Amino acid sequence: MAYQKLGRTSAQRKALLRDLTTDLIINERIETTEARAKELKSVVEKMITLGKRGDLHARRQAAAYVRHEVANEETNQDAIQKLFGDIAPRYSERQGGYTRILKMGPRRGDGAPMVIIELV
Repeated sequence: MAYQKLGRTSAQRKALLRDLTTDLIINERIETTEARAKELKSVVEKMITLGKRGDLHARRQAAAYVRHEVANEETNQDAIQKLFGDIAPRYSERQGGYTRILKMGPRRGDGAPMVIIELV
């Protein structure tokens, strides 16, 4: 499967996608670059699919991926509870396509194409 490296090492890329996934689950809408949003889309859709499954193993798999800060443990719990309690039931009838990418235009500093990624 092809993917974009996003100019980072594999560990940095994984950390970036974990952070963006957690933010998107909590806020349901974030602004980022187009390349990051395209990579984030597949990860978030897999997390929502885990949420739709809803069993203990799926919950543990999602909890292992969603960002978990030692100083701010409630963020992880909030993200997991929101994913399994609020977001996943919303898409119970939907077979994929849980996110939408809206183009905004170039970023002022470096001209990177910016987008808004949100849950449908």
